[in-house]
Amino acid sequence: MGKLIISENVTLDGVVQDPTGEEGSGRGSWFTWISDEDRAAWARIEYEEALGAEALLMGRRTHAYFLGRGWASRTGEWADRLRSLPKYVVSSSAVEDAGWGEPTVLAGDVVREVAKLKEEVSGEIVVYGSARLVHTLIEHDLADEVRLMTYPFVVGAGERLFPPTTGVKPARLVGTRTVGTALALLTYELGRHRVR
Repeated sequence: MGKLIISENVTLDGVVQDPTGEEGSGRGSWFTWISDEDRAAWARIEYEEALGAEALLMGRRTHAYFLGRGWASRTGEWADRLRSLPKYVVSSSAVEDAGWGEPTVLAGDVVREVAKLKEEVSGEIVVYGSARLVHTLIEHDLADEVRLMTYPFVVGAGERLFPPTTGVKPARLVGTRTVGTALALLTYELGRHRVR
């Protein structure tokens, strides 16, 4: 059975929106405020994560974001690894391939489709970005782990990773790691266990 991993870049106050400032939120661009050395350390961690993945799951907008940033034609080990992974995209319409590997579209009931995917894929299924999809995965207890690459900024407004839920969603801290000099990678196991 697959293990569903949510992997996100977040600010200290949990904002995931507009990390590169392209959405024009007025509070974005926080991803670009870190040093080149920290960005290189971040890229190494992301590559390690890709090596451990068996598949990628994302929403339609995140898939388009990757294509729009040229991941289909990028070179290097990280780009090659991402290109080689099977991609599953939650969308109600067709999704462009654009040389990044033909994605499998998951249409219909998201909860049922993702639960089925977890049964079919053995190993880690990594979710990048895809805030709307992440909200659904957390609400329906489909995520097994959350990896938060935490940036040392409080932006004060913007879409947050964790929206209101219908109940408490327990998590257990299973890993901490300093990345470069400014970032912290926090890893939480999600589940129905009681936090003490």
